[in-house]
Amino acid sequence: MDDGKSTLIGRLLHDCRHVPDDQLAQLSRDSRRHGTTGDDLDLALLLDGLEAEREQGITIDVAYRFFATPRRAFIVADTPGHEQYTRNMATGASTADAAVLLVDARKGLLTQTRRHAYVCSLLRIRHVVLVVNKIDLVEWSAARFDAIVADFLGFAGKLGFESVQAVPVCARHGDNVAARSRRTPWYRGPTLLELLETLEVEHALSARPFRFPVQYVNRPDASFRGYAGTVATGRIRRGDPVIVAVSGRASTVARIVTADGDLDEAAAGDAITLVLADELDVARGDLLVSPRHRPEVADQFAAHVIWMGGEPLLPGRSYWMRIGTRSVPASVTTLKYQVDVDTLQYSPARSLALNGVAFCNLATGAPVAFDAYADDRATGAFVLIDRYTNATVGAGMIAFALRRATNVHRQEHAVTRVARARLNGHGSGIVWFTGLSGSGKSTIANLVEQKLHARGVRTYLLDGDNVRHGLNRDLGFTDPDRVENVRRVGEVAKLFVDAGVVVLCSFISPFRAERRLVRELVPEGDFVEVFVDAPLEECIRRDPKGLYARAKAGAIPNFTGIDSPYEVPERPEIRIDTTATGEAEAADAVLRLLEARGFAG
Repeated sequence: MDDGKSTLIGRLLHDCRHVPDDQLAQLSRDSRRHGTTGDDLDLALLLDGLEAEREQGITIDVAYRFFATPRRAFIVADTPGHEQYTRNMATGASTADAAVLLVDARKGLLTQTRRHAYVCSLLRIRHVVLVVNKIDLVEWSAARFDAIVADFLGFAGKLGFESVQAVPVCARHGDNVAARSRRTPWYRGPTLLELLETLEVEHALSARPFRFPVQYVNRPDASFRGYAGTVATGRIRRGDPVIVAVSGRASTVARIVTADGDLDEAAAGDAITLVLADELDVARGDLLVSPRHRPEVADQFAAHVIWMGGEPLLPGRSYWMRIGTRSVPASVTTLKYQVDVDTLQYSPARSLALNGVAFCNLATGAPVAFDAYADDRATGAFVLIDRYTNATVGAGMIAFALRRATNVHRQEHAVTRVARARLNGHGSGIVWFTGLSGSGKSTIANLVEQKLHARGVRTYLLDGDNVRHGLNRDLGFTDPDRVENVRRVGEVAKLFVDAGVVVLCSFISPFRAERRLVRELVPEGDFVEVFVDAPLEECIRRDPKGLYARAKAGAIPNFTGIDSPYEVPERPEIRIDTTATGEAEAADAVLRLLEARGFAG
């Protein structure tokens, strides 16, 4: 932040004659209004186009600029340096061939410099140029430049970059940017522009194995079925064999269709529609590949994850994973370790905060096709999306598949859930009571079970306190433990539903995401959420177990309502206000709802 990235890129554009006269005139006016360089042009304003950026003098969004020299064409992604916007930096770096890391000569290497270098290494950027900017503010000191370069090389030596080169510059005045400076006679290396023009960047996407993520099934009428998308890597020709990576179904390419007519061949980057010789079950999200070079197909794998969400990553919580053109439910099953970006040391972690980087095991709701990110950035990358807000909260780079025992298969039951329901004379489902401690949910759940039992309904009550004596005795009350607590109970409740039982679950279950996860474990209509609502003040007044008093005294950390949040249900099937409704009346209201669902006989 404030090291001069936007100024540097603005200087490159200006000195390469890529700023039109009318834009220069506008820049002059903007410099007088928003500039920070006195009477000089503030070249940073060429990049910082958002009003908030100009007001604060920082880069927030990723700004892309295009320019060319006689030797090479460039796309520059100007990304923010502020820690809050590391996710924006990762977005810009994800498609880059080289990284320019800027350091203020006065400050030297900062934690954020190391974080950016580490993220670049994770994203497989192989070439790094270290630009030591504002060298004029340290008296053009060669010793200061050499010290910063040595410091960075000592850190970057562990990151596996193919090349690291350094150049001292004054971006504001253009020293060593596009032209050599007389004020650094001790520096005999190339200018920044010369370095960028001569980096050996390999673009061999077409030489890699064929990968084609299906974006859209084109079916205008009964006579045509094509699969539209962009070739990610490799080449494809008419008559070439292809397979659907996950299902393994094989066919050959009959046609390669484009808006300008059929092609004999297509390569990486081409937007095409493939017509296959056979009728296969192919849908959006499938990956068509070469049968000679198949990707991995698995529902569990290890990956590095960069966390971009304001709320921490919690193992066990379900997210949407977007990989290629496919979206599947996914969760982090194990957070193996977190990386300290200052020291590159590994440390254990139960959760991952904003801008954290960790190595994780993940599981998906269905098998997905992928390559290791080190082999193919197009098919080895994914993002994680919050299922409640639809915000992108994480970016991942797959390392390898996790092998599971191949002799584990689902056993089909001769007696089905339908047969059990017929024998019982009632349906089965989950009745989930949620609310603060002291709201009255356990009392109401007990009354409901008694009334169902009196009718001959097969029931079982899972209570939050009881399961912690056995099934969940190893769990505490941190947010990750609460997530895992509800996940386990949800899986057990699902088994009860299949057994033909109406299972009543009484749990604080403070997070919407986990309640939604349990809801999605059973068919629609088989989950009833009962929100037992009582104000926190009333629950504290009741305090039947003395827990609130102990929590307020600091004896019970992470207590819901005191120092851990409770997320109120937004659309429960029924809401019960226990300050206005008696326990028996509340139980009768729940019973009427269960009768309508067919759970009460």
